[in-house]
Amino acid sequence: MKKRCEWQKILVGLLALFSLSVPVTGSAKVYIDIDAPGFQKFPIAVDVFTKGGGGTDQERNAVWFPDQISKYLDMTGYFRIIPRNAFLEDPQKDRTKIIFSDWQTIGADYLVKGHFQSQNRRLAVEMRLYDTVRGEVIREKKYTGRSDERKEMVIKFVNEILLALTGERGVFNTKIAYVLKRGINSEIQTIGFDGTVQERVTNYGSLTLAPRWSPNGRHISFTSYKDNNPDFFVRDMKTATRKKVAGYPGLNLSGAWSPDGRKILLTLSKDGNQELYILDVGSGYLQRLTYEYAIDVSPVWSADGKKIAFVSNRAGSPQIYVMDSDGRNVRRLTYEGNYNTSPSWSPKGNRIAYESTVGGNFQIFTISAEGGPPQQLTTQGGEHKHPSWSPDGRYLAMTVKSGGVNKVAVMNANGTNLRILCEGSNPAWSPFLE
Repeated sequence: MKKRCEWQKILVGLLALFSLSVPVTGSAKVYIDIDAPGFQKFPIAVDVFTKGGGGTDQERNAVWFPDQISKYLDMTGYFRIIPRNAFLEDPQKDRTKIIFSDWQTIGADYLVKGHFQSQNRRLAVEMRLYDTVRGEVIREKKYTGRSDERKEMVIKFVNEILLALTGERGVFNTKIAYVLKRGINSEIQTIGFDGTVQERVTNYGSLTLAPRWSPNGRHISFTSYKDNNPDFFVRDMKTATRKKVAGYPGLNLSGAWSPDGRKILLTLSKDGNQELYILDVGSGYLQRLTYEYAIDVSPVWSADGKKIAFVSNRAGSPQIYVMDSDGRNVRRLTYEGNYNTSPSWSPKGNRIAYESTVGGNFQIFTISAEGGPPQQLTTQGGEHKHPSWSPDGRYLAMTVKSGGVNKVAVMNANGTNLRILCEGSNPAWSPFLE
């Protein structure tokens, strides 16, 4: 009981101290369109946190918090972090008093400040986002918990910053499934947006391919040769159980889940040619969609579930096509390039990402779902393949091959801020998982 009272006193003292700095003058929402042409990164400064008494890691946390906030802000690709050596504030003076003109002078339109106090491996943190031009608080959050939960506190506040400035949260609570080659075999793993927390999904000692997430994040579907045939499986990520859903003779290749999670698109060769099918998850009913002499593969749903994009060589080379979800009204979407494949439909519904050959290498493009001129996003050397949208439509994951090694990378949807996450290929981005 004594420890609990002490902890409550610490928290009260912390909040009282930090509240003396600057009053909250308003909660104005400053939504900025980061997808607009000519968008300039948000210039933001993240100050060293002030600290209370108690605990043995005070000095380390004072710098750790701003370092981590800066790292995750930079990771989004939407912020220009003002270097700490440019700050005009005297670190020896009271850092709870804010001279907004000093921050404007160094080019910081936004400022993050914080205060923390720890004791007995418990942590209390208050973080604030300021608009230095208006001289007011935009976001204010208080977090308490164990000291080993500080990373989660940082991510929550970075999400608050994104919400305040753009009206949408970040994708830090998502995962990317991918294929990791192991000798002659391959397995499926997952990794976080920040490149941490890699987890193994399969361990079959065979070729395992094409991971796809269900809309609720509960299941991952994939194709595996574990039974000496390319069969289609679904794995429950909560119970770690798997089920063979399609095991027809020939190819059973995983496609996308419908937005409502009730159906799965498949490529099957059970009737001789590679054709597209819809599998009803509940009943097991199989509906054939295409009846072409050509090869039809890589089907994906539109965000509203009314359309399907896919790849076909019916015109002589692989191109992207779009049809109604019942297989009717097929129309060709891509006309530029002689090899266009791996379509991925944006969750916003307006664009389709795909890979196309340019100068002997694959590069990532997007095109309006209604057709028109494509936009090339990647121009670097090496291969860029298998695009997959983040659930907010702001990022793309992809395979980058350079020097003979496949790696999973992410970039902003405008083609900037490309980051390598890990070795692997064929990424599939999860929905929001919390």
